[in-house]
Amino acid sequence: MDARQDELRSWACEALAAEADRIRWESVSGEASARRYFRLWNGERSVICADAPPATEKNAEFVAVQSLLANAGLPVPELLAQDLPRGFLLLEDLGSRHLEDALDVAHPPEDYLGAMALLLRLQGVDISTARLPTYDDALLGEEFGRCREWFCENYLGMELPPEEAGVISGLGEQLVACALQQPQVLVYRDYMCRNLLVKPDGGLGLIDFQDAVVGPLCYDLASLLKDCYLRWPPEQVRKWALGYRRELLAAGRPAADSDEDFLRWFDWIGLHRHIKVLGNFTRLALRDDKPGYLKDIPLVLQYIREVLPRYSEFSDFANWWQQRVEPVVAGVSWGARQ
Repeated sequence: MDARQDELRSWACEALAAEADRIRWESVSGEASARRYFRLWNGERSVICADAPPATEKNAEFVAVQSLLANAGLPVPELLAQDLPRGFLLLEDLGSRHLEDALDVAHPPEDYLGAMALLLRLQGVDISTARLPTYDDALLGEEFGRCREWFCENYLGMELPPEEAGVISGLGEQLVACALQQPQVLVYRDYMCRNLLVKPDGGLGLIDFQDAVVGPLCYDLASLLKDCYLRWPPEQVRKWALGYRRELLAAGRPAADSDEDFLRWFDWIGLHRHIKVLGNFTRLALRDDKPGYLKDIPLVLQYIREVLPRYSEFSDFANWWQQRVEPVVAGVSWGARQ
């Protein structure tokens, strides 16, 4: 046990009025950030201890969003204690079974429909006084740019002359403009199978929501249905997406003028996300020494390949991608196309 972990354990015991020699302590799987999680057993009761270094982690944001969602009746872990200066949080234990663990891709379970029902509730949260950051053109543009910097240049070793950089930025401008045209709602930003827990009562629980913003309606839906870690048949994804639009309309919420327009929103923000994720995954590998994320890049590439030919507006970028990126990708160990 390192010194910080020992400090966290002492703090948690004090917060729980528990004796250190009477508790059990185990590590819980980490994630892409510097946060670490531990499960503390005090007799038959368990809680989650989060070590979130304040220099890098959004602890105040986590606490604020937890309060917002809890007050809206959404299934988030209860915040039992906090020490923001040190970056220590004590949370209700919602279990360790992620939605990913419950899924049978060949036979979509009711749990996945439940995730869309929960998303509908999440997007119904009143954001008028929430003081959440805005998914504005600056943030959307910065995220899009990660692909060029980390995937194309740093990972694939490509040198991009100004005219090629212009093609890339041109697509980014199109995708950002589409995102800003959509109805603006609470956006979780990583609403996917690994951030949804199946609680002991069978319901779903939300975790890792500190990055929530106000942004485009279809962002979280694309994150869920075009998950970077698992794939559903495209026709099933389309059926689910349009079913979600019907639920929005039934709830009296804006959901585009037509199915075609809604699918365009869905595809375009999904493309933005997957291009960003290429940058995120390679940045995690190169900067943060987490190469495990590279194995998920082929699926992300597959999503991009499916959407680019679907819209004539993307023709310049699609041609550039096919001629310049695909040959380099084919030479990477995971890059050979099947």
